[in-house]
Order: sequence, then C-alpha cells, then structure tokens
Amino acid sequence: MKRNGMRTLSRIAAVTVALMMMACGAFAEETAVSAGPARIELSTQYPAMVVKAGDSLTFDLDIDNQSGISQNVTLSVESIPEGWTGSFSASGKQVSIVHVKNGDANTSVDFALDIPLETADGDYSVELKAQGEGYNDTMRIAITVNAEEIGESSFEAEYPSQEGDAGTAFTFNATLINNTLSAQSYAFSSNAPTGWTVSFKPSGESTKVAALDVEARTSQGVDISVTPPENVEAGTYDIPCTAASASETMSIDLSVTITGSYDLTLSTPSGRLSFDAYANQESPVQLTLTNNGNTDLTNVNLTSSAPTNWNVRFASETIELIEAGATVETTAYVTPGEEAMSGDYVTVLSARNSNVSDSVEFRVSVKTETKWGLAGIGIIAVLAVVIAIVMRKYGRR
Repeated sequence: MKRNGMRTLSRIAAVTVALMMMACGAFAEETAVSAGPARIELSTQYPAMVVKAGDSLTFDLDIDNQSGISQNVTLSVESIPEGWTGSFSASGKQVSIVHVKNGDANTSVDFALDIPLETADGDYSVELKAQGEGYNDTMRIAITVNAEEIGESSFEAEYPSQEGDAGTAFTFNATLINNTLSAQSYAFSSNAPTGWTVSFKPSGESTKVAALDVEARTSQGVDISVTPPENVEAGTYDIPCTAASASETMSIDLSVTITGSYDLTLSTPSGRLSFDAYANQESPVQLTLTNNGNTDLTNVNLTSSAPTNWNVRFASETIELIEAGATVETTAYVTPGEEAMSGDYVTVLSARNSNVSDSVEFRVSVKTETKWGLAGIGIIAVLAVVIAIVMRKYGRR
C-alpha cells in the first residue's frame, strides 16, 4: 500500500511539472507574438492623395520605436519629383532628428510638401526615411495631380441685391477668384439700363479700373459702384456685370430696387429770402414747400435756427403730406429779441423728413421803432414854432 501511494504522488508531480512547462511555453509564445520583431516604423494616416498643381500639403507623421532601446531617429527625403520641395518640422521649426523612447511613438513631426504650379497631371511619389541605430524604415507617399480638381474661377457679390432711393449711390462688394494655373487679366463690363453708371475699383482703392490682373489660384476684391440716373422711376432694375479673360467669361447679376426719388425745396412764393422786422414784434413770413420727387412726402417737420433771444414759430410745425409734384404753403412767425439793435441778421429755416431735407437762410433787417422817429419830428416841429414866435415878438423892435 505504501509503495502504491508513492507511485501516485510521483504521477501527480509529473503531471504538474508538465502542465507548468506547457503554461510557460504558451506564455513565452504569446509574449513573442505581442512584442513582435524589433523595429522602427515611419507612417502617416493618409499616404495617398489627389491634389492640384500649386498645392501645399502637410502630412502628420508617426515614428514608432520598438527597437528595444531609445533612439535618435534621423529623418530624410529619399526621393522626390524634380522641382518639388519638402521639409520636416515640429512646433513650427524645421527638424532632422527626432528622439523616440523605446516602446513609444512620436507624433509631433509634420512633413510639408510644396507642389509647383507648373506640374503636369499625373502620378508621383515621395519617399521618406527614418534611420535609427541598427533599424530604419521607409515610407512612400503617392500623389496624383489632377487639373480637374482645380475647379472653376468665380465672380460673386456678397449682397447682389440692394434697395434705396433714386439719389443713392450703390456699392456692391464682389470677389473675383482665379482658379486657373496661370495669371489672368480680367476685363470688366456692364449691361446696365440706359442712363445708369457702373464703375469698378479694387477693394479699398479709389481708382476706377477697366481690368485687373489676378495671379493664379488667388482672389481679388472688387467694389462695383452703381449710380441711377436722375428722376429714375421706382422699380427693380437688373445690372448684369462681366469679368472676362482670354480663357473664361464670368457674369454676376446685380439687382437694384429704387423706392422712389426724393427732392424737397423750401422757399417763399416770390422767391425772396429777406424781410424787415422790428425788435420784440412778430413778423409773418410766407413759406412754400415743393415736392420735386416722384414719391409722396409725409411728416415733413419745420425747424429754425435764429439769433439768441429770438423766437420763431410755425403755423404748422409738421406738414403731414406733400404729394409728388405738389406745393404746400405755410407761415413762419419771426420775433426778434427785445434788445435787437438795428441791422441785418440771419435766420435759418429747415424742412425735413426721414428721406429728404432742405434749408434756407433768411436775411432779417431789424428796423428802428417808428414811434421814436415820430417823437423826434414832433420835437423839431415844436422848436420851430417857438423860434418863429420869438422872432416875431422881438423882430418888430
């Protein structure tokens, strides 16, 4: 019995050792699989792109160090199409060597690639290399240059429709984009209605131009000034404008809505803008308000600017309606100040509503009171009578 127990224990020990050896082998195998071969790996998330000639590209690089030791990794461009330029950078500065800790990945490096504007359509490749101590890796970036990706040029306005009265000078802010592979000279023209004036200026400048040169793949701001003719009728008007080069013609459709023409004249029935007045006495002045526009005027307010201590009032301070082409009469009452001396003074009368206004200057001649003149004449007459009496009385002697 004792011998059988020993055999059982021996068998159990043998099985246990075998299981432990199998477990260790499996663990070693799993560890080897997970660790993988020692290496340095250079990669980017998008290693192939379709681009346009003249593009500037930036690739985010990943440098993975699984070499077993920390590495100073040297970056280089192994091959690049003729005329193309590329550089490595990190934190805004060019770099050529990157330190990567063992088991870590450096993702702070970018590769900038500039494609010349004259590059023909086709497939190109750029090869980059990461060289460490005993390990290296290369990466190929595939570039397809396709002119069809350039897109069309354009001529557009931010706000192509505007509204205002006949006296408004309209300005449209437009942008001219040259998406071709070469500089273009664009000539401007407009097919505006008869009597309308349209001019073109580079944005922010005062000089009118008939054409503008725009470099390839750039844009130019253009200010388009539109002035309607005098007495234009209310309505909506189309102002088509064109920018044309040797290879393309682009149009922009502008629209102007005229709400009406506004013109107000303040005067007197005779046209005379002067009158006489006396200190501290009210003098009436007849006024005429003429609506020369083609739109009725409402709520026209009358105001004044007179010398200090003078008073001006109106028979009606607000004219509720002046129809187009009509004339309305009213009266202003001007009272010079009590201390006003004889002489000429200026009083300004104004008429205004939300759309139009007009002002006139009146010359007011302040006269001396008539009663003082009569008093002076009376005194002189009395003195003359007294002198005559004295002469008769003593003249006989």
